[in-house]
Amino acid sequence: MSVIKQDGFDFTFNPEACNECEARCCRGESGYIYVNKTEATAICDFLDIDMKELIDKYLYKKSYKYSIKERKIGENYECVFYDEKINGCGIYEARPTQCRTFPFWDYFKTRIDELKDECPGII
Repeated sequence: MSVIKQDGFDFTFNPEACNECEARCCRGESGYIYVNKTEATAICDFLDIDMKELIDKYLYKKSYKYSIKERKIGENYECVFYDEKINGCGIYEARPTQCRTFPFWDYFKTRIDELKDECPGII
């Protein structure tokens, strides 16, 4: 088992748990996944689309930032890039920093119990 520890966090993360997870970090409550210009360009390159198409199909403006759109599934939401066939991210190689750094978000520093409910890889 290869667990990840990050300074400043009182938990570790076992990425192997992602294999058994139901992509809870991509599905569930509504939220914002912000994308900067560099990340948007990487997603465009990965999907082989232009910026206009990315914005029109996959992003929306939230205040002065862009966030990835969600699909409403029953009472829950899922990231527009969530791919049920692979039970994971359809743009994994080009996913934004916010996704890459999960579960090590400042928000969870004082909410470990909430994180454990969401992510089975938290130790």
